[in-house]
Formats: sequence, C-alpha cells, structure tokens
Amino acid sequence: MKKQVFNPYLPSYEYIPDGEPRVFNGRLYIYGSHDKFNGDVYCQNDYVCWSAPETDLSDWRYEGVIFKKTQDPRNMDGSHALWAPDVCQGLDGKFYLYYCLDFLKEIGVAVCDEPAGEYKFLGFVRWPDGRALGTENDTRQFDPGIFIDDDERIYLYSGNSPRYADMPNKDKNSQKMELERDMLTIKSAPVENLPIITAAPGTEYAEHPFFEASSVRKINGKYYFIYSSTWMHELCWAVADTPLGDYRFGGVLVSNSDIGANGNKEALNYRGNTHGSVAFVNGKWYVFYHRQTNRHFFSRQACAEEIKFDGEKFYQAEVTSCGLNGGPLKDEGVYEARIACHLYSKNGTTESLEDQQNQEHPAFTQEGEDREENPNQYINNMRDGATAGYRYFNFEKANWISVKVRGTSDTGRAGKVCEKADACGKGKFVVRDGRDADSKIVAEIPVVAGGDWQDFGAALSVDSGKKPLYFTYVGEGAVDFMSFELGRK
Repeated sequence: MKKQVFNPYLPSYEYIPDGEPRVFNGRLYIYGSHDKFNGDVYCQNDYVCWSAPETDLSDWRYEGVIFKKTQDPRNMDGSHALWAPDVCQGLDGKFYLYYCLDFLKEIGVAVCDEPAGEYKFLGFVRWPDGRALGTENDTRQFDPGIFIDDDERIYLYSGNSPRYADMPNKDKNSQKMELERDMLTIKSAPVENLPIITAAPGTEYAEHPFFEASSVRKINGKYYFIYSSTWMHELCWAVADTPLGDYRFGGVLVSNSDIGANGNKEALNYRGNTHGSVAFVNGKWYVFYHRQTNRHFFSRQACAEEIKFDGEKFYQAEVTSCGLNGGPLKDEGVYEARIACHLYSKNGTTESLEDQQNQEHPAFTQEGEDREENPNQYINNMRDGATAGYRYFNFEKANWISVKVRGTSDTGRAGKVCEKADACGKGKFVVRDGRDADSKIVAEIPVVAGGDWQDFGAALSVDSGKKPLYFTYVGEGAVDFMSFELGRK
C-alpha cells in the first residue's frame, strides 16, 4: 500500500451502496447504486464508478458518471432512481451493465466498450417473443446479478422478498435463468432459486431467508450465491454444483452491525440493509458491503473486509476500520472519527431510522452539500455513554492521544453547533483497549467543548501489539467528534 486505507474506503463525501466488486485487466472496479447525502429516498444520483489497481487498494480513482437515470427510455424525466446494478464482460469483449429502476419490474441493460466508460442503453431482458421480462404476470425483477461461466453460458439472477412474513408477497421471489449470447434474450425460463421468508420455515434457510442482492461467483468449480437476508444487516452465501442447481446454505459473510462475528449477539452499529459480494484481489479474498449514516437508510457508504476462505467455506468477517489496509493501522497520525466500525449509545443501537436513532443516539453525518469534496464527515451527538470503536491499530510507540471535538446543542442530520457562551459539552473521553467492561483504560481526555472545533489531549498508556480503541464520552451535554490523533510526547 502506498498509503493507509480505511473503512469507508471511498472519500467521505461519497455514498456508494450495493457495491459489486469486479476485477478487469488488473483493476478492481466498484459498481453500485449512488445515494445522495441527506437524501430522502434510495439512490437519487446517477451511476458512477470508482476503481483501484489490484496491487494498491488505497489508490482509488473516480471514473465519473457511467450511466444516467434519464438514459432509460422509461425514465426520461428522471423520476425513477437507479437501484443496485451489476456488470460483466461479455463474450464479445464489451461490458454489460444490468439494472432496475425503482418500483419498475423490468431489467434494463446498457453496454460499453470499456469497464468505466459511458454506457449506452441496449434494451430490456426479454422473452424470445420480444416481451420484456417483468411485464404481465411475470415475477418482479430486482437487484440483477449476471454471471458468465467458463463454458460461455450466461446466467442471470434476480428477485426480492417481503421483509416480514405477513407482508404481501405478490410477484416477489428469488429467480435464476439462462440468457442467449445476445445478453438480452431468455434461453431457459426463470425458476425459483432460494426460499423467501414465506417459504423458508422448515428449510435450512429458516434463519436466513433470501431478501435481495443476488450475486454469483465461481470458486474452485463450485457456484457461490451471495445475497442479503431478510434481517437486512447481513450478507449470506450459499453454494451449488451448477449455476442453476440447488443452492445449499453456507453461512454469513458479514453483518454491518457485527452481529454474529466471533459469537457476538449485539448490534454494535445502527442497523440497516446491506448489499455486496466477494472478490479475489491480489491473492486475498474480500467481502464488500455498505453501512448506514445520517440517521436514515438513504446515505449509505461502501466498506470492505478481508475474509477467510478455506477453499470451500467462507468464515464471517468482523467489521473493522482498516478492511482493505492489509493489516492494523499505525499508532501515529490523525484519524477521522468517521472510520469508527462500532458506534452506539449508552442504551445500545436501533435501526438507522430518524424516529429510532433520535436525540439519544450518535450518528455519522457531514457538513455541506452532496459530493462537496471537504473532509468534514464526523460523528454527531456523542452524549453520556456514547461509544465509538476503532479496530485495529499496531501499537509500538504512541504515548499521547488527542481528540478534536466541538459542542452541539441539538441533533439532526447535520447537528446544530453550540451557541452557549461557555460550552455545550463538559466531561471526558474514556479510551479503552476493548469494548468489554474489564478492558484496560488507556487514556482519559478532559473536554470542555464550545462552538468551535478544539483539540484536547492526554497521556496514552497502551500495551504493545494489535489493539482496538474505544472512545466513550462521559459527562454533560453532547459533543461532535471530528478526529483523533496518536503520537509521542
């Protein structure tokens, strides 16, 4: 790595959920939907693409807009949003983008001569008679996943489910099918794939029913189906012997709330949906997913973790602050508070919804407008007992720690800066080398936070080696948390 890389791994102003990782010609490309900061619905922006060399996952490059929502002939007024896409390289060498528009039932396809150029609308996935799949009495198409096997046969996966068993499930299901070489025409009719929540009881999927986010990878001659379960916060995997075969439940890849990792049963982040897949990059396996910010579901950010794969089985990855870094972070330098992998209040977490993640809770947010290139994302509203956790650092020499904070007098998506003459936050940050009650207190940093960003520091006493840091605010009022610094004095 030329430099350190963190989670989220894209710039703080970028909100890319649903990321499908694809490697083409030595570069890793991320194809996702595109949320708006402070948005009020999912995926309000056009598709953009980011890429990095396989050999340096810290060196992300903005590739620009690759497809506009107004390019779809059904959406020339831009009233519909582009939901989660997928991309593959076709047998003709061109690149094909598969997508759905919000609440419309068809799968659109666009094509380009290069992985991240300007894609042109090609058509809709269709029956042999030309009728678009998803029309009339067809199952609703959703979150398409495209896969081309070594024998040049082409497969498409699609579908979604009600979140709860008592919700209407008309025209919802998980489907798989084969396409003709034109990348559009159905060769074999769609058949049911994984059970959704209404069909899962009594099956091996009872605890992890299919919800959405279809994605397929071929590994060691087997076919791995990646999907989001109805609990939304987790990506799961299943495996089959053939692309259209019976998929056997495998396990959980990652939870954006860290539920299930290392036996953990608590939600350690504010919960919401996730979507992504796995990729083998420069000799390592990674799982890509997204997290929620801004007290709602509509400003999500891309994250990734190394994940263990033993040749047959994936083992659930824990969420960290250093997923693509190749190891722990250095024990020196300034770190943005936004790279916290755990965030919770004195009373735990909720779903990332404004009526739940209310004034009692901290939240990731930013100043400014959508896509303003300012490094100003921070944690808003750290109240008594609120904790931000960071995993991991390699401690060798650091003996000093400081925090940059300001007081906040109100909550909201961007917070309200303290206007008191003295301070809106008076207390301390208690810093531990773990989240358990018996973990070691390594620093106590007194803070008196007014309306301006200020630095407060204290001595740091931490044992050498790979350690996390957990910052808990203890005191009156509330503070916004911008960053912290590790170093020597």
